[in-house]
Amino acid sequence: MSVSESRRSSIYSTLDLVPQLENYTSTLPHQRSRGRPSLEALRKTFDEVEPGLEGTQTTTGSVSSLVTEEGHEEEPSPQQKAPVRFGWVTGVMIRCMLNIWGVILFLRLSWIVSQAGILLTCLIILMSVTVTSVTALSISAIATNGRVTSGGAYFMISRSLGPEMGGPIGMVFSFANALACALNTIGFAEVFGVVMVDSVNDLRIVGVITVTVLLVISLAGMEWESKAQYFFFAVLLVTFSNYFVGTFIPPGEEKQAVGVFGYRSDVILTNLKPDWRGAGNNFFQMFAIFFPSAIGILSGANISGDLKDPAVAIPKGTLMAILWTTISYLGIAITVGSCVLRDASGNMTDILMGNITDGCVGLGCKLGWNFTECIESHSCKYGLANNSSNQVLGQVSGLSYLITAGVFAASLSSALGFLVSAPKVFQCLCRDKIYPYIEFFAKGYGKNDEPLRAYLLCYLIAVAFILIGDLNIIAPLISNFFLCSYALINFSCFHASITNSPGWRPLFHYYSKWTALFGAVVSVVLMFLLTWWAAVITFTILLFLFGYINYNKPKVNWGSSVQAGTYNLALSYSASLSGVEDHVKNFRPQCLVLTGPPNQRPALVDFVGSFTKHISLMICGDIITVSNWLVKWLNKRKVRSFYTPFSAVSLRAGAQHLLQATGLGKLKPNTLVLGFKTNWRESSPEGIDDYINTIYDTFDSNNGLCILRMMDGLDIFDQFDGEVDNVPVKDNTQQAKTVFQNDQGKKTIDVYWIADDGGLTLLVPYLLTRRKRWHSSKVRVFIVGDEQNMEEGRAEMVALLKRFRLDFNDVIIMTDSEKYPQARKFADSVDPFRLHDEQQEGVSVEELRQTAPWKISDKEFEVFKPKVYDYPNTKLNPVYLPVPHTDCPRVLFMAWMDTLTCGLHCPTVLIRGNQQSVLTFYCQ
Repeated sequence: MSVSESRRSSIYSTLDLVPQLENYTSTLPHQRSRGRPSLEALRKTFDEVEPGLEGTQTTTGSVSSLVTEEGHEEEPSPQQKAPVRFGWVTGVMIRCMLNIWGVILFLRLSWIVSQAGILLTCLIILMSVTVTSVTALSISAIATNGRVTSGGAYFMISRSLGPEMGGPIGMVFSFANALACALNTIGFAEVFGVVMVDSVNDLRIVGVITVTVLLVISLAGMEWESKAQYFFFAVLLVTFSNYFVGTFIPPGEEKQAVGVFGYRSDVILTNLKPDWRGAGNNFFQMFAIFFPSAIGILSGANISGDLKDPAVAIPKGTLMAILWTTISYLGIAITVGSCVLRDASGNMTDILMGNITDGCVGLGCKLGWNFTECIESHSCKYGLANNSSNQVLGQVSGLSYLITAGVFAASLSSALGFLVSAPKVFQCLCRDKIYPYIEFFAKGYGKNDEPLRAYLLCYLIAVAFILIGDLNIIAPLISNFFLCSYALINFSCFHASITNSPGWRPLFHYYSKWTALFGAVVSVVLMFLLTWWAAVITFTILLFLFGYINYNKPKVNWGSSVQAGTYNLALSYSASLSGVEDHVKNFRPQCLVLTGPPNQRPALVDFVGSFTKHISLMICGDIITVSNWLVKWLNKRKVRSFYTPFSAVSLRAGAQHLLQATGLGKLKPNTLVLGFKTNWRESSPEGIDDYINTIYDTFDSNNGLCILRMMDGLDIFDQFDGEVDNVPVKDNTQQAKTVFQNDQGKKTIDVYWIADDGGLTLLVPYLLTRRKRWHSSKVRVFIVGDEQNMEEGRAEMVALLKRFRLDFNDVIIMTDSEKYPQARKFADSVDPFRLHDEQQEGVSVEELRQTAPWKISDKEFEVFKPKVYDYPNTKLNPVYLPVPHTDCPRVLFMAWMDTLTCGLHCPTVLIRGNQQSVLTFYCQ
């Protein structure tokens, strides 16, 4: 048996393929896969298919070739080196920790402790962590809802909220990362302290040289950049170890003179409370100074295209980075506040001789030091309130020069991280072609698709702002840009959750739509609370960029939650209007225009459009009067549905018209649902043809199909008890209750996904389990396989279901594909409709069919005889429905469906999609 044949479904059609991962890669950005056969191919006659069988399929093995949009196949070259990919530790956690451990830790934290005290400083840290943690949970949910490619925060926001919101934030976020690179480089230059010309020009010279070196590291590739980050991380770990060890070393007189006394209860109690000094210093001012240190949580997500598995790395790495950096920030704030006084002179002569404390002011008096003079004259040069954090941490630590090395590592690692993040995000934005004139920067080079052109652009922006020398005015904008990104990421998670889109299935479950909304609101509040004018500028820029995209309407469709929300609103409002009586005050001319083909009567179309545009409804087609009686019955039953009666001479004719005419815009059916024709044996041949032809028409119109069979049948006459047209209508019977209105408990739904129909056979059971009545039901997936490769087949299917974010872990391989357990039942069902022409010598099939044209010849019976399985009894059986060939006898196909579904003690649904994917594991 060939590989292609082994991957096909052997149940009915020789062209049907078993479900495969490769058939769902069509949503991979800029690529499409050669997937499953079309309905047209499946509907070809048996004779048309067989001669060209081997050439009909393009995806036959376990790996499908990808085809670019230009039509060229992209085969991986064996000589080409694989791109560098990072795990959650090296790719996300370390990068986030390096960006969170910024210069504020070394230059400002001890001063914040002196102003706010230990308790309020811890509160400031925890408040900042709350905002970043909620955002990290939202990032984790979005990152696990499908495959995340390069682009980081921009990619997540744009694919969730659409290009209108994603485009502006992508532009602003890229610019903010470039400015953050310049800021951290300036921070390094300030600490470097070299004297060449003057203070301002020294910063410029050192800053430009530093960012140039960082650019060279970035251009060398992600391998060299990651090695540099590992080095900085190691330096910081040594720095922290040096500091915490130093807090336990008993201080000598030199350290005591600068206010370092080690762990003492009286020092801790004094520093617990705030001591606000200076005009404008308060709790919120301290929070505004500290919060920018927490903005590095997106550093790992920004290089999502370089991660081995972004869905695992981003949640795990980001949350672990927040945990460890929070512990380190709290540890330093508590220890430095427990060991160091707020004020100290640094003068060795201020030591008290004996117990003479007359006139001595401050806690130093109890510790044997008289810092009264510098306290009263506000001339103290040492202590928490007077030194930079760099000096204080160096005085407490074992080796002070290691703290300076830590400052260098923190500033340079942050600058390097932002220098890498900005081009990666900007490259993804350029490739989406949302804004003009920037596509030049989309080109990537090398095995890692490095955005070298974007690197140079980011470098020039950073150099330009470094040459300014003073970034105090620009710095608040950076915090606001990042906060705006946090707000939109949280809102993306919230909006995707409330729209109830079937495509929102994140593997990360530890989030809540309400915490995401809380994070979005708090981020916006903080923008105005920290620097209101910067918030105004940020929103002005975003509104301008939003207006441009909204005006130009880029031709992209990413399945955003905005589309899902619009659908929900349209569906809700349309359903609400159907039950509202018309009123003269709200009358609008809703016109059905009998135009025929509209392009043949443009004057008629333009005339009606001139007074209905943006005012009322215009339909070029037909209109149907709705029966109020059944609409009220549906409302009483709490069924959210439209009722559209249509007069037709047959089921087939009515279904044809309804499939074509029913619906409004995108609110139109794409799946036909039928009840099973249980009385087909007693029906006339015309009735069977009418029913089967309806099924055939559904496939021919490229729609999906569901056929429901209940064990007791579907015909239950249920009347209405109420008022119709102001006339009371009384019905003494209660509304009939079906099995679908009962709580199903922990029952089983068995899904028989025998062939790949696009995923509708899986999506319907998944949507059922989202309902409260079916929430506890267990779903089992049955697939076809052989005994030799059972475990391999099961593993492949489990992996595929996991990629779809479907929590269906119970996969069962059916290995009896060549057996016919119900063959006798099938033969008995078909027997009354057979010609048995081979048993009648001297009579041709054509002669026999003159009296019974609907009957089946022996040849047709053997050619189209399908394989039938025994299905166990469960609460619901969604079963794959094969697509019949055009020349398949109607009675034969009817008998096959009857044999497949009869004798079961639970509802059975035969399901067939239209060969187009309804499940995906990509965001785009």
